[in-house]
Amino acid sequence: MSASHERSTLAPSLSDHARALRGAPVPTGGHPLPDSARTRRPRRPGRRHGEVRAAVTDVLHHLLAAPGTDPEGALVATGIRYRTVLRAAATLEHPDEPAARALGRRLVRTGTTLVGVAGGLGLLSRYGEPEDVPYLRDLGLLAELGSAVVEALTPLDRQAAASISLAHRARGAAQRALVDALFSGRTGDLRDLVVAVPARTSRDVGPEQARRIAEATGLPALLRAHPEDPELLAQVVLLLTRMTSRRDYTTAVLRYEDARELYEAIAARVAEPVGDLDRQALLLSLALDLHGGASYLLDWPPGRREAVLGALLAAVGEPPEESADTDADPRARQRAAWIRRTAPRLHAAPAAQEPDGAPRLRIEVAVADPGDPDVVETRFLVDGRPLVPWAFGRGPGDPPERLLDTGALRAGDEPREVRLAEAYCSEGCCGALHVTVRREGPHVVWGDWSRPGAPRGLPDLPVLRFDAAAYDTEITRAERDRGWSWPARDTARLIAAGLRDRPGLLARWGLRPGWTGTAFGEPDTTVVTYDDLPPADGGTPDTPPRQYLWHLPEDGTPPERRAAAALRRFEEEDPRGYPEPAG
Repeated sequence: MSASHERSTLAPSLSDHARALRGAPVPTGGHPLPDSARTRRPRRPGRRHGEVRAAVTDVLHHLLAAPGTDPEGALVATGIRYRTVLRAAATLEHPDEPAARALGRRLVRTGTTLVGVAGGLGLLSRYGEPEDVPYLRDLGLLAELGSAVVEALTPLDRQAAASISLAHRARGAAQRALVDALFSGRTGDLRDLVVAVPARTSRDVGPEQARRIAEATGLPALLRAHPEDPELLAQVVLLLTRMTSRRDYTTAVLRYEDARELYEAIAARVAEPVGDLDRQALLLSLALDLHGGASYLLDWPPGRREAVLGALLAAVGEPPEESADTDADPRARQRAAWIRRTAPRLHAAPAAQEPDGAPRLRIEVAVADPGDPDVVETRFLVDGRPLVPWAFGRGPGDPPERLLDTGALRAGDEPREVRLAEAYCSEGCCGALHVTVRREGPHVVWGDWSRPGAPRGLPDLPVLRFDAAAYDTEITRAERDRGWSWPARDTARLIAAGLRDRPGLLARWGLRPGWTGTAFGEPDTTVVTYDDLPPADGGTPDTPPRQYLWHLPEDGTPPERRAAAALRRFEEEDPRGYPEPAG
């Protein structure tokens, strides 16, 4: 009886299998693999991950030294998972690049198993050339190979890579229709298909999906082909806005090579105030990111970022006045209030300055468009340049309640470690950005940076030495600045301050304060959380501890009175018995 890797040679190559499916509608996740692509893994003693990777690397080096060997059979015989084979091949460094390329092509074009093709894809992700694109594009339509093909295709043909990514992740009929058109060559309908994709919020289209749509459809060229098309322009604005969202593990707008070109195209086409609440909010979102978010870091020629920012703010125009129309629609009212708060602040923000001596620090609080709620983040601009998206890029700055309301950024006599940002998921999952703040004579120093849990490849971070007097002045200004806030958030801040000043309010009921802020999807609702205190002896509680969430919808009462009433109620009643909290 033949071994599993020998039996697989009786089957057609995965490349031939994929080529036969050309023209067929691509299901989400890709076409199913033939049964012959999967090989049984022999039982082997447990090995560490590094040992397994090293074993694959040794096999690849042997195959390059002995070209006559059956490469797929050798890889399958290791009994190692195809994803591990893929990663090991993708990081293989070999002095004979043509030989490595030839081995990758052989595996990609003739391989019949996931393991064999994965080895070829890994090699071509490092050594591939344009002639490999048709083979990669075909294989990318198969299930379980999409991500590997996208990685190999991206440096060779970004548009093809984006199309493959969309094919595997398309959601809804409109995105499926767009994918079908891309793979059938029906590009005459591209404009209508792009406009038809729902993109009103990040739930419709996330940041990475928006980037892939833009890449796959050649959005700048499509916009040039329809220069007087307000509907297409509005969709382009939406997609670029989605790319600036912080609700992802990567900064999509920085991964989109044509982002600057799209910004320029939008700015050139919105020369006058738009006079529409939705478009005002979207353009203001782009301006906010261009001023102090990731879009600042795009490769801007001198003066162009400032010019585009000015054009966007001019198009936003005057903040909308309060009216019966917006009052009738809570979300419209929230967006109009946000524009009234945010647009004047951007107009009044100091321009970025060239470094001159000690770096200049400015701290700002950025609030996202309530039409697509996002976190409230603290931004750190060093000589105008945003620190967090450059130094970390895995998530937003921590909220102002954590950094400014608690005095965490003040420089005292003792060094203090401060977390500036956390990954979109959590610090424990994908890392965070920490810095140690210390005072040294006439300077405040930010140094001893750490990014626990963050991926490799991030830039080295310099020691920042700020003028101490200027630093203290800026921290004081930022702590006192409440122009970004709104009544429900002010109520939350005052309640949190009261609980910090009077820790016994909750402790007397066997509770401790949690986080206090506003509801993510309902910014006009204050949320106060508190937890059961653990047993004083450190033992196991009789019942599992609970967290309570007390929601306080905005009712027009001034924040000071709302907060005072909440603190008074904590003093008088056991908060566990409130009818409002959810446990």
